[in-house]
Amino acid sequence: MAKFGMSMCVLGMAGEVRGKGAVNALWPKTVIDTAAVRNLLGGSDVSNQGRTPEIMADAAHVILTKDVNYTGNFCIDEVVLRAAGLSEADLEKYSVVP
Repeated sequence: MAKFGMSMCVLGMAGEVRGKGAVNALWPKTVIDTAAVRNLLGGSDVSNQGRTPEIMADAAHVILTKDVNYTGNFCIDEVVLRAAGLSEADLEKYSVVP
């Protein structure tokens, strides 16, 4: 339900700012190693299977540097980075446990 709600917000806001700005959603493909995951959602057993927060930052940078007409999209971090030219080997740097 939360992602559905966020999706509706993205579509609505993208429509409101069309031509003047952009609104997109960015979601992780895998678990991201955050304090919440480590402390509340399973500890290091879970976070060690995921990726570092830098993958989200790098994917956000790719999206934020696109043309203003790139709006109303639902993006996944790995898909964005692969489209930008990163390979499987390049994505390894984001693994919590290489």
